[in-house]
This record gives sequence, C-alpha cells and structure tokens, in this order.
Amino acid sequence: MSSREFKYRGYTLQELLNMPIDEVIKLLPSRQRRSLLRGLTPEQKKLLEKVRKAKKMLETTGKVKMTIRTYCRDMIILPEMVGLVIHVYNGKEFVPVKIVPEMIGHYLGEFALTTAIVKHGAPGLKATRSSMYVPLK
Repeated sequence: MSSREFKYRGYTLQELLNMPIDEVIKLLPSRQRRSLLRGLTPEQKKLLEKVRKAKKMLETTGKVKMTIRTYCRDMIILPEMVGLVIHVYNGKEFVPVKIVPEMIGHYLGEFALTTAIVKHGAPGLKATRSSMYVPLK
C-alpha cells in the first residue's frame, strides 16, 4: 500500500510552509480568506505567537515542553500549526487536537465538539411499557 503525499490545492506541505502567509491566504476558501484578510484578533495573534514559539522549540530540542491551551475556537488552521497538539476549550474542558495537514483551512473549534454525543443505554432492570402500570392493591 503506497501512502499518498498530502497536497492542498496542488501544493505540498513543504511548499505551503515556504510560502509567505499572504500567498497561503489566497489558497483558502472564501470564508476563511475573508476572515484572515480582515486581520487577526488579539486572541488569534496571541495563539499564533504561542504556535511559533512551540514550533521553534520543536525544531531545536525535538519536543515541545509547553502545552498550547486556547479559548480561540475561531482560529483558522494554518500550515505552520501542523504537527502540534493544541488544547481547545469546548465550554467545559480543554480538548487536545493534534493538527494534521488535512485540517488546513478549517477552524480549531470544528475539532473540539461542544456537545457530547448522546448514546442511550438499555432501559433499567425489567423496564417495559407495561411496567409503568402498577395495579392498586
């Protein structure tokens, strides 16, 4: 089985990393492109600084000692974030999200669900529709 090389809009991950951020923005879907062209919010800038610091640490030592925790669910995943684990707040706890190349262009909040998946179990011991009726004694 051969593993396919990742490409985003015809560019490999390495080419995306070498591109200036303005060129990468032009490749994103319109909603994300428009959001980034308006500029980053202070929270997004802070998160991007943490990501760059962690990437630098990853290159020098080979591992990231710090955990990146954020409330910024509306941050668009950029190529420079690939390979990191970012803990995203879902309203209750920080959910670890491992960033892979296929996530480029999506929002961080998409990968930290805010509602739990409901899985209904079996009814209680010998519970049936008829057991609701208890005759008077």
